[in-house]
Amino acid sequence: MRAPGTPFVTALLILWASLGRAHAAPPPPEAPLVGIWGSERTLGPEVRGELTLVRGQNTWRARIAGYDIPARVEGKKVSVLLPGGQGELRGTLAEDRQRITGHWIQPRVLMSGMTFATPVVLRALQPGVWRGDVSPLEDRFSLYLVVEKQPDGSVAAFIRNPERNFGNRVLFRVGLQGSTIRLTPTSGRAQPLEGTFDAAAQRLSLRYPPFDLTFDFTRRERTQAVGLYPRSPASGPYVYQAPIAEDDGWPTASLTDVGMDVQPVRKLVQGILDQTPGSQPAPAIQGLLIARHGKLVVEEYFHGFDKERPHDLRSAAKTYASVLVGIALDQGAPFTVDTPVVSLFPEYAGKISSLDARKRALTVAHLMTMSTGLACDDDDPESPGNEDRLEDSVPDWYKYTLDLPMVGEPGKQAVYCSANINLLGGVLRNTTRSWLPEFFEKHLATPLQLRKYHLDLMPSGEMYLGGGIYMRPRDALKLGQLYLSGGTWNGRRVVSQRWVERSTALHATMNAKQSYGYTWWRHELRVGDRVYSQYEASGNGGQLIMVVPELDLVAMFTAGNYNHVALWRKFREELLPQYILSAVKPSKSK
Repeated sequence: MRAPGTPFVTALLILWASLGRAHAAPPPPEAPLVGIWGSERTLGPEVRGELTLVRGQNTWRARIAGYDIPARVEGKKVSVLLPGGQGELRGTLAEDRQRITGHWIQPRVLMSGMTFATPVVLRALQPGVWRGDVSPLEDRFSLYLVVEKQPDGSVAAFIRNPERNFGNRVLFRVGLQGSTIRLTPTSGRAQPLEGTFDAAAQRLSLRYPPFDLTFDFTRRERTQAVGLYPRSPASGPYVYQAPIAEDDGWPTASLTDVGMDVQPVRKLVQGILDQTPGSQPAPAIQGLLIARHGKLVVEEYFHGFDKERPHDLRSAAKTYASVLVGIALDQGAPFTVDTPVVSLFPEYAGKISSLDARKRALTVAHLMTMSTGLACDDDDPESPGNEDRLEDSVPDWYKYTLDLPMVGEPGKQAVYCSANINLLGGVLRNTTRSWLPEFFEKHLATPLQLRKYHLDLMPSGEMYLGGGIYMRPRDALKLGQLYLSGGTWNGRRVVSQRWVERSTALHATMNAKQSYGYTWWRHELRVGDRVYSQYEASGNGGQLIMVVPELDLVAMFTAGNYNHVALWRKFREELLPQYILSAVKPSKSK
């Protein structure tokens, strides 16, 4: 038997529900955009792959990627120049004619605006035929757009870009009218983005102003956004595994083999894996490597990076400048750290602007410590020597730097200036009579067993020493191990121990917290009641190669926190001492 009044109550409930639906706010037009969108593109270069050189009776020819063009040979020098600036080979034929070694120079990379030189080896297949592989730097660029409904009912989005950190710290308001989408930054100086939305095809297209290109986005599940999340697909709790040995010279071992506790390192990696993308800035660690007692014991990659993907070292690559200087001095190059810089550029005799006594007193050591007194400050956009002023309109970057006015006495105050370090390239070029990529390959890359790297070039075609080398993290870590081992790699002397000690010693003070050697940063780190001395090669975004001699340890972070020093300096100040140095077990004294 039904309870009295039940039909009435039921009808009343139905009426209330219908009224609620009638007065509920309709979903915003942007609602169909909510979710994760991704676009991964390779922007070039088009020419890559197998390169064959054939010596005919009177001519040489080169074949690559559909091109079949003449090659130029002068003595042992072999060169190939593709039409339209599509690529260039600069090589040398070995005395036994079994190999041609050199570099492939690729067209300008959109992502960084630089040109790169990549080592190439062609081996003889038969008399008069040499073949090898050309693997220039891939111009990869990924954009992830995360569109979310806000508490007030509006729709907003943030962008993540692993390669350049585009969109960092910017929240966009999303607007959709018909098929036109517009992303308007809610704060800051970011540019608005416009594009189209094809609802039927579920494709979103946005114009990216810096490249003047349109990126097409498709919907992504969690498992398909490899650059947005630390790892895809998500896995369970992190399980430590020792790195795998390869043919790159690194012996490998487990953490316990080298006297380190697994638990702190496991906690560090798990913290990285547990991060979820959000609109607020957060650590974007892309690689973590640790070596102790000369053995690689940790190798982890995140956000779409892996061991074979070369990473932009940014200003950490500056440290290679002083390594090359040390090698040149070890080989008897005709200069010292106290040699006046102006005297090493005879081609500019009588042509250098503002050549006063202070500029004449500027030495090679002053360049390596960035204490030249030149009007050059990368932290000041108005400084005439700011790195951003070194562009294609400046044909000779060495001359431009030497022409800068003096604003202080050499050696008095260190000021961060990439042009100072780059000028060391001119010193090396003039004193070793070498093209710097060849010098780098012969005297550093070959003995260190570097397997894949790309050197950025100036408009002149010479190597830029102010930073920006792309390199496999496993290979970049060797720089720290080289110095920790006193200048040797796997028992082979690369640079003298005297230079290692001299270049990591205190030579200049940047500020109250940072001192500087010869392109090496120096710090003191506290772990409990212990204080450890540390020196490092450091680059924007969190590219840190950190050496702790007392613990016989080298650690490296690669990251994408570009132009966000407050985040990436914590890798050294917090993550290194709390999770890596603390993992070193106390030695047992007898």
